Amino acid sequence: MKRYIFRFVPAYLLLTSAVQLKAQEGASSTINITTTAVPFLRVSPDARSGGMGDAGIALSPDANSVFYNQAKIPFAKNKTAIGATYTPWLKEIADNMYLATLAGFHQLDELQAVSASLRYFNAGDIPIMDYNGNKLQTASPREVAFDLGYSRKLSEKTGMGAAVRYISSKLATGNINGTSYKAGHTVAADVSFFYNGVDDNGKGWTAGVSLSNLGGKIGYTENADNKDFLPANLSVGGSYTEAWDEDNKVTFALQADKLLVPKVPESPEDMPAYRSKSSVSGWFNSFDNDAMQFGFGAEYAFKEQLYLRLGYNSKSYSYGNWQYVTAGAGIRFNMATINFSYLVPTGDKVSRNPLSNTVRFGVLFELDK
Repeated sequence: MKRYIFRFVPAYLLLTSAVQLKAQEGASSTINITTTAVPFLRVSPDARSGGMGDAGIALSPDANSVFYNQAKIPFAKNKTAIGATYTPWLKEIADNMYLATLAGFHQLDELQAVSASLRYFNAGDIPIMDYNGNKLQTASPREVAFDLGYSRKLSEKTGMGAAVRYISSKLATGNINGTSYKAGHTVAADVSFFYNGVDDNGKGWTAGVSLSNLGGKIGYTENADNKDFLPANLSVGGSYTEAWDEDNKVTFALQADKLLVPKVPESPEDMPAYRSKSSVSGWFNSFDNDAMQFGFGAEYAFKEQLYLRLGYNSKSYSYGNWQYVTAGAGIRFNMATINFSYLVPTGDKVSRNPLSNTVRFGVLFELDK
């Protein structure tokens, strides 16, 4: 029996699960990249962090903190905030793929806060073909994640947060060569910690740790043994802000991410054992690969009204083996801040990063400051 898959663009194949939509079990595999289901959860959804090399876990809190570190929210200067971001995705090779997000939080009192967020990924219209190039049908992949979170201060300088996430992923539906495909659904959770050492002048250190996407596997058929891992992730980072005077500040941020997913075996004989692993087993078996990324960024702020940002991100071979430079800017009007980031093209026509020219647009509203 022939094996049928989505003929996604190559870059998206590196982000999606290498074992989705297979109609032949035990087929050979030459995939060396650590892959997962719902890879849109690995995309940085924030224009501010996007301009700083995706190093957002320890930055000062705003509405988009719900995507990185829930524990930051009780330390926000404003009681309520709302944020939205739009990211045309993989513009180098796709015209109608995008990620849209909406997030917000509300501080219940000086110690605790609640939050919610929504992520929607549209992969456009994609033909499903066999390996001979014959078109089977057209799919319209859509993926959604909805979060509810709670965070609380543990002391004047530390806090913890948690979130529960509902995930829906529709890659294809209907019968393809005798196999019935459906939308996949599952739940996951995040747990995070934050240290805030910034003084009243805005100078000092912050640090954050987060475990995200800890949940069950997700499947697209009725076969319970044919499910894929979520992109469980461990993030650790810190930042330092230097206040030169009341008008000028600069922040440096650093973040490391480890994908807590086992490596897809190259031998088909090893696939049954890989498939049988539970999510928890997968987390502890994830250290057999180097699926990591490192982000570094800097932000200059003038009167907390104008922001200029620069960053760098490097992914290991098992994470995709991409390196890129980012740039961004932000401008604040009263309670609203507009952010923009840009992923600078790197490499030549052959080795150019498929994420080149990625643009993120975001707006933040700070209420009840």
